[in-house]
Amino acid sequence: MWKEFKEFAMKGNVIDLAMGVLIGTAFNKIVTSLVNDIIMPIFGYVVGKETFAHLAWGNIKYGAFVQTIVDFLIIGFSLFVVVKTINKLKEIREKEAQEEEEATITKEEELLTEIRDLLKEQRSNSTN
Repeated sequence: MWKEFKEFAMKGNVIDLAMGVLIGTAFNKIVTSLVNDIIMPIFGYVVGKETFAHLAWGNIKYGAFVQTIVDFLIIGFSLFVVVKTINKLKEIREKEAQEEEEATITKEEELLTEIRDLLKEQRSNSTN
């Protein structure tokens, strides 16, 4: 059983998932700080209240719900920007790799053409 667990835990997918959770936790702290320390104070300055949490209608505290939605939208947008940037960087790297591969093929073709020409020249010289 221990051996099976070890094999399971050491598979790439499990390790990737663990890394994703750790990075996600760190990213959550960054975004929470962004919301609490930068965006909401600016918003509070404009609106006059630092958060929506104080809003209520009778005993229904809808302000906390609104605050949670605002936090979610900011986190979602931040993740969108990060993923879009990562995808753009991957696209650039793939394009560079493809261009490099095409350049390598071109050099190989040139070399093969030179070899072919030299062989033709040797044949024509040996027949003369």
